[in-house]
Amino acid sequence: MVQEFEGRSEKEAIDAAVEELGLERDGFDVEVLESQAGSIFKKGYVRIRVHTRDEEPSSRSRSPAIAPVPADEFEAKVAEFVKRMIEGMGYACEIAVLFREEKKLGIRIDSENASIIIGKKGKNLDALQLLVNVYAGRLGREDTRVILDSENYRIRREESLVRLAYETAEQVRRTRQSVLLEPMNPFERRIIHTTLNDIVDIETKSEGEGLYKQVRVTFRGKI
Repeated sequence: MVQEFEGRSEKEAIDAAVEELGLERDGFDVEVLESQAGSIFKKGYVRIRVHTRDEEPSSRSRSPAIAPVPADEFEAKVAEFVKRMIEGMGYACEIAVLFREEKKLGIRIDSENASIIIGKKGKNLDALQLLVNVYAGRLGREDTRVILDSENYRIRREESLVRLAYETAEQVRRTRQSVLLEPMNPFERRIIHTTLNDIVDIETKSEGEGLYKQVRVTFRGKI
C-alpha cells in the first residue's frame, strides 16, 4: 500500500498517516517527497509517501551485540542464498548476520571483492538485496525485509549524503540557483530531505519516476 500525506512538518505528516491508517509508526516506512521549512511569514510544508518497507533502516540504531550466525532455518536459508548468489558471480565470500529487528534482518557480506559486490553507488548491492527479498517471500516471509551490507557501505553512504546535502545547500544559497542531485533510491533521498528540512531558506523536492528519483534543492529565501 502506498499513500501520501501532508503536514506542516514531517512529524505532523507522519502523525496523520498513523491516525488514518490505524498503524503503529514502525508499521510503515516514509519517503519525503517535498519539504519546505517554515518561517515567520509562511507555514512549513512537508509531503510524504507512506510505503510498506521500501526503504532501509538507519544502521546507527542497531545494537552491535548480536550473534553473527543464523539463529533459525529462515536465517540459514537466506544466508546460504546470498552466498550462492555471490559465488555464482565468481567471488568468494563469507556471510554473517549483521542485525535482527522486528520484521527486518541484516546480512553482512565479507569478501575481498566487496567493491565489485557493492557496485557504483551501491547498485549491485541493491540488486542483490532485491533478489534475496524475493527469495524471502518465497519462503513465506514477505513481511520480513532483508538488508544486505558490505564493508559498512550503508553507514558510509549515509554520512556522505549528509555532507552532500549541506554542501549543496551552501551552493544553492550562494548562487541562488537550484541543483538537481544524482538519482537515488528512497532511503537515500529521505536522508537529503530530512537533513535540509530545518534550513529555513532551502527546500527540497523529489523529481522523476521509478525507484531512482532525483532531489532538487532550491533556494527559497529573499534574493
